[in-house]
Amino acid sequence: MAIRLIAGLGNPGKRHERDRHNVGFRFVSSLAERHRLVLKAEAKYRGLIGRLSAASGDVWLAMPQTCMNASGECVGTLARFYKIAPEECLVVHDELDFAPGVAKLKEGGGVAGHNGLKDIAAHLGTQHFWRLRIGIGHPGDKDVVADYVLSQPAPEERDLIEQALAKSLEVSPLLLEGDMHAAMLKLHTKG
Repeated sequence: MAIRLIAGLGNPGKRHERDRHNVGFRFVSSLAERHRLVLKAEAKYRGLIGRLSAASGDVWLAMPQTCMNASGECVGTLARFYKIAPEECLVVHDELDFAPGVAKLKEGGGVAGHNGLKDIAAHLGTQHFWRLRIGIGHPGDKDVVADYVLSQPAPEERDLIEQALAKSLEVSPLLLEGDMHAAMLKLHTKG
C-alpha cells in the first residue's frame, strides 16, 4: 500500500527550530525542498501542507503547527478529508530510545510515551500507521526528558542526527513509491 501522507512532528516557531524534538519537521521540510515544494499554512488543517506528485499518486506533506502534543489534529483532519487510511500515513518523529545517528522505519506498535504519537493514534483511531524514527538519544534520567527534547543537541550529536536525516532522505524515493520494505532494508543496513 502506498504512502499518501507524510507528517513530520515538531513544535512550531523559530525558538524550537533546532530542538531535538523537531527532527520530524526537518525531514519533511528537506523532502519538500528536494522536490521544490513550498509548504503553505492551511488553517483548516492547522499545519503547513503541500502536495507532492509521485508515481503512486499524490502524497501530502504536513508539519502540524499546533504544539507537538496536539499533532493529531492536523494529521487526523487531513487523513479524514482525503480519505487516507492510517496504514497510508508515515509519521516522522524523534526517538529517545535510539542513539543519535540511528533511523528506523516500522509499521504500528506502541507510542512509548511520545505525546505526539499518542495524539495521532487517538485521532486516527489506531496505532497502526508507519513511523520513521530518528534517534536523538536519552538523557539518562526520565525526569529531565522534557527539557532534553526541547534543547539543541551538542555538535557531535547534531552531526549524527543530520547523518540519520540524510540517510532517511536517501530512501525517500522508496517511501514515495510505497516500497516500505525496500526502504526499511536500505535504512536499517549499516554503511
